[in-house]
Amino acid sequence: MFWKQLETDIQANKGIKPAQNSGFKKLAVQWLNCNTPHLLTKRFFRIVSYAILLLVLAYLIKAAIPSVYDVPQVRKTDHTRYWSLPTGSRIAYTHVPAIGPRKPQPIIFLQGGPGGFISERTIKTLSPLSEEGYGIYFYDQIGSGQSDRLEDITEYSADRHKRDLEEIIRRIGAEKVILIGQSWGAILATLLMSDNPELVQSAIFTGPGPIQPMRQGLSRVVAPDSLNLQDAMYSNKEANEQSKTARIDLVVFWAKSFGAKLASDEEMDGFQTVLDGELNKATVCDSSKALNAESGGGFYAQVMTMRSLSGIKDPRPKLKGLTIPILVMKGQCDNQPWGAVKEYLELFPNHQLKIIPDAGHSISVEQPEVYLETIRDFLRQTQPFSIR
Repeated sequence: MFWKQLETDIQANKGIKPAQNSGFKKLAVQWLNCNTPHLLTKRFFRIVSYAILLLVLAYLIKAAIPSVYDVPQVRKTDHTRYWSLPTGSRIAYTHVPAIGPRKPQPIIFLQGGPGGFISERTIKTLSPLSEEGYGIYFYDQIGSGQSDRLEDITEYSADRHKRDLEEIIRRIGAEKVILIGQSWGAILATLLMSDNPELVQSAIFTGPGPIQPMRQGLSRVVAPDSLNLQDAMYSNKEANEQSKTARIDLVVFWAKSFGAKLASDEEMDGFQTVLDGELNKATVCDSSKALNAESGGGFYAQVMTMRSLSGIKDPRPKLKGLTIPILVMKGQCDNQPWGAVKEYLELFPNHQLKIIPDAGHSISVEQPEVYLETIRDFLRQTQPFSIR
């Protein structure tokens, strides 16, 4: 077949008749030498193209298959109540009333995340502050915990969370409040304080995340040796790499690019629980002491709120020089950059800094007593007398 095809090609292109050409074999060799590299190159690229196409199809098929995660259900509690806010958010909250003479400013706890939820452990850890006369409010931010999920995920944003917090303070009816912000909760607190400093009596930032929009170079700022800061055993990057899949990558891409859900809230919140279990290892000095994962994290609230941060108005000009009393608490193994903490100290002149030994990003996990006592001491120094 090969020689017959070759003979036909030569007749068609060269006008040569084999019977009349005694050098036919020689010509055939020349033809092969001239055309074989070209044919092999075309065949190679064809094979590569097919292989890439098959890989893409395999990726899309794998990414299109919904996942089921074996995680615990969100716990329903008898003490949970709800606010229906003018922003459209239906927010689940727990109120721990003051015991004894009441302080005029209640405490509002702002959970980390975004998309974090209020755990029973958090409520139990901070509830003793009610014995100091403080009413304490814990709430699940929109899209997390027992609060509602939004159908339009583009509505999850830092500004939406700030407006929700403003409405919550109005709903409580206090002239001023005390904010305790963990990680992202500290960022949310700064957004509120930049526009409403008159609403905040004092603020406590624990493991604060970088003020947004984040400035370049914060990770390169070196902490003083005297602080004896250390790296955690496990990093957020490792946690994310351990948990991500082709489907997760596609869902995130779809959400950020088109502002739509490619997978249900139930599925993605299940993944968030798995991811939180890995991230918990990065929030402690010793990863063997990490908390087990609990359900309640809001995947789309996390992804879309983080996406919104680069577009917010810089709060720093309004924050700089505010005399609100500030306590900054940083674990010795906190995974947030020292440069981020340094920026808080530079913006708020009336600050205290406490480095907590043998604690990571979530100080209350490894050092719950020190966490509580440090907050209690600060409040005793800075807050007005009780109301009888």
